[in-house]
Amino acid sequence: MFMSSDNTGKQGAFSNLSQTILKKLEENGITQPTKVQNEVIPQIAEGKSLIFQSETGTGKTYAYLLPLIDKLEKDSDTTTLRILVCAPTFELASQINTAAKKITERKTALFIGGAPLKRQLETLKEKPQIVIGTAARLVELIRLKKLKVNDIYALIFDECDRLLKKESYEDTDNLRNCVAKNCQIIGCSATLNKASRIFFADAEQKIMPEEFILSKSITHWAIYAENREKIDFLRKFLAAENPGKALIFTSRSDQVENIYKKLTYKHVDCMALFAKADKQMRKAAIDKFRSGKCRILITSDLGARGLDIPDITHIIQMDLPEEDDFFIHRSGRTARAGKRGINVVIGDEVEMRHYAALEKKFGLTVYPKQIRNGKISEPIV
Repeated sequence: MFMSSDNTGKQGAFSNLSQTILKKLEENGITQPTKVQNEVIPQIAEGKSLIFQSETGTGKTYAYLLPLIDKLEKDSDTTTLRILVCAPTFELASQINTAAKKITERKTALFIGGAPLKRQLETLKEKPQIVIGTAARLVELIRLKKLKVNDIYALIFDECDRLLKKESYEDTDNLRNCVAKNCQIIGCSATLNKASRIFFADAEQKIMPEEFILSKSITHWAIYAENREKIDFLRKFLAAENPGKALIFTSRSDQVENIYKKLTYKHVDCMALFAKADKQMRKAAIDKFRSGKCRILITSDLGARGLDIPDITHIIQMDLPEEDDFFIHRSGRTARAGKRGINVVIGDEVEMRHYAALEKKFGLTVYPKQIRNGKISEPIV
């Protein structure tokens, strides 16, 4: 989100932003636009509907927020809803809300399903101009005539490919149908799919060239382990590697608690994003991990999408996801903002074959590793 690696002009696409926003960006250490920001900001500023794809960690959130908030800052109206952002998860929506607050004093609000509706109705009385939330709750508030979307500049679908999955398509489609036909529609993801291209058929499309972050900035390791031995191998790996900040993924949400219990039993300091945990508990876990007070966080794939936590040094995958796109989103939580990272897969024979296929598909180099005598080394052939 906060990368500043592009060298196209001193400020590139930032040159037309207000001094107020530029000052806010500078306070957050952002002085140069990324490649995707250079391409997308001018198009969004022109009011074009757009769908764009760019790799994880390349700055997509500010690519759409900056031009829209710049427009908002120049608007004398301070009480009308102008920007509506839809995200697939609480974690991503919360992150977008935080990003918006860093660059504007205009009021923002976060509306998530599962949170008390009464409290959200009270928040609406404060007349936020930027609203971020999940599709079902946003549609509910609109149908209750509490969230008025007649005058919004733009509706954004972040991680739109996930929003268009079978289980969430109806809510996403209903949300789009709630806004005026002349509303600017924006979609983005690191992995656009056929459904995304159909849903946004009337929008312009921008596919950013690969920056090969997955292959160039991330080192990929493979550690063989039978399923019953995986958590023990994980514990040994953490002891041997002592990662600065490690995010552990498992496809099964029930395994999150299992891994957490077994690690804490062995006195490993870690946190977990439990599927059954309420929003406050999940936020507390992420905040503690983000701040570095806890260096190990366990999650299912709900944490893979768009989660932007600085300085994650290691991704550890306790299995491989069924959908290859999730491998990209998992791995892309490290090596952000121009840094490097390590992605580790702890897998059995079937998963190692799958990993070999991913190695070929994505042009990776996977290095087999083993843990011997408390150290990580090359396997003895």
